[in-house]
Amino acid sequence: MTKAELVEKVTALGDLTRRDGEVIVDAMFEAVIGALRAGDKIEIRGFGSFRTRQRKPRIGRNPKTGARVDVPAKRVPFFKPSKELRDMMNPPSQATT
Repeated sequence: MTKAELVEKVTALGDLTRRDGEVIVDAMFEAVIGALRAGDKIEIRGFGSFRTRQRKPRIGRNPKTGARVDVPAKRVPFFKPSKELRDMMNPPSQATT
């Protein structure tokens, strides 16, 4: 699903214009990004949680030349789905007796 498709879904939920849908989706994304930049954790019940993880510096390799490359430490976003979402994606199999 693309951002434009998400805007269309939000717009279809109510009596909203496309611009209203864009504002809602943009506000949601900006809130999540702002919280992650501030180092906060975001929890959306029934969906999952977003947070940042710290990656250590390491030595990598340039795949083209094989030369060693220093990769600096960095923070990366991480999403952990909720149990409810995982269960929806992988429903228990229907056992027949």
